[in-house]
Amino acid sequence: MPPIIYLLAGFVLLFFSGDWLVKSSVQLARHFKVSTLVIGVTVVAFGTSAPELLVSLSAVFDGAADISIGNVVGSNIANIALVLGMVSIVYPVKVKKKGVWIDWLIMMVATIGLMVASQNLQLSLIEGVFFLLLLSLFIIWSVYHSRKESKSEDKIEEPTLSLWKTAFLFLLAAAGLYFGADWLVVGAQDIAANLGVSEKVIGISVVAIGTSVPELATSLMAAIKKETDISIGNIIGSNIFNIWAVLGVTSFLKPINVNPSMVAVDYWWMFVISILLLVAILPIRKGVISRWKGAIFLMIYIFYIYLLFV
Repeated sequence: MPPIIYLLAGFVLLFFSGDWLVKSSVQLARHFKVSTLVIGVTVVAFGTSAPELLVSLSAVFDGAADISIGNVVGSNIANIALVLGMVSIVYPVKVKKKGVWIDWLIMMVATIGLMVASQNLQLSLIEGVFFLLLLSLFIIWSVYHSRKESKSEDKIEEPTLSLWKTAFLFLLAAAGLYFGADWLVVGAQDIAANLGVSEKVIGISVVAIGTSVPELATSLMAAIKKETDISIGNIIGSNIFNIWAVLGVTSFLKPINVNPSMVAVDYWWMFVISILLLVAILPIRKGVISRWKGAIFLMIYIFYIYLLFV
């Protein structure tokens, strides 16, 4: 098959499989009487990072380390500049959560931690264990903090799918993510070779956008429906999971070699765009990412992608 078919098939499979994984995971949690709070902090957050995880694992075991780490860095940049940018152009995003600056601070700790850990141009088993330890602490803190903030009792909803249908959907999603990630990486590698561009560029641009498609589609649909509860916390949470969960698991299983140009250039783009997010949501309690702010984010992203290929 032509590389573009592999790439598009990978996109489609990841899009639907990511959605199925979240839905089936929520249903499984309800069957086993797990609270909606815990589902939100753990199952859904990890579910939305599953495409990035599968792509990174597939890439690193296929010897395409640049796609593996480029996918995470590119996704973190795209989540803020592309997803949040496009969403706020459709409908301005209001900051509702008072403690969003704490989430932002944790995201910056994860980002700076990745920058420091990559100075020797490798993410090893030790970094992987450290990232996973920080991830565990973050989940425990999130659950504790959310329980403390919650005024009403945390409800456990009844499942809407039978257990066997839920299990089937979960297995279907897992298979879809596996093959979708594999096809996306194969297609991306072949396209990079055919176009004469580096795997790093393809990983940061095409693959990263591909794994961010579920978040983009969901966020845009919510914006079109004018559901102003689109949470910046979800974007921040996804970026934290991308570093600590995706790179943590991947480097734990196999060391990842980091491209020097990624450390020198792309990491700094990720860092600066993360700083700009805080500037955009000031003042914290009444901040709004307006249409003009969204347009600036989108222009920054387009300029970044332009520089990648030029």
